[in-house]
Amino acid sequence: MNAIKAVLESWQQAVVEEDLDKIMSHYSEDIVSFDAVKALHIVGKANYTAHWEYCMQLCGGGVIMEIHQLAMHAAGDLAFCHYLSRCGSVQDFGEENIGWMRATVCLRLQHGEWKIVHEHFSSPFDPESGKAIFDAQP
Repeated sequence: MNAIKAVLESWQQAVVEEDLDKIMSHYSEDIVSFDAVKALHIVGKANYTAHWEYCMQLCGGGVIMEIHQLAMHAAGDLAFCHYLSRCGSVQDFGEENIGWMRATVCLRLQHGEWKIVHEHFSSPFDPESGKAIFDAQP
């Protein structure tokens, strides 16, 4: 479990540092993502790299990405993790544009390294208004 946690911590740090190469080094070539931003789903590392580039452009003053309540389960060469994520950006004028998201991450051991093969970020929504709820609290 320590190796899996280390991957997530390294990924989180790369996101905060906005180091796209380091972020993408944690994903398998066949990554499938159900991200909360814009796309319904994204298949393949090249497509996900382009998506990450788009997302980072939205965070002009810096990225905030925190992992809370991490749960990890592993068997053989597969691992499943879920957590709550406090994520967003610092705006150019210094205020945080932030919310809580839900995350599920699946990893597979490939050539001795744990790689993310599936990632799902979502936020709760209000079924009456159809709008995402970004101020929900854990």
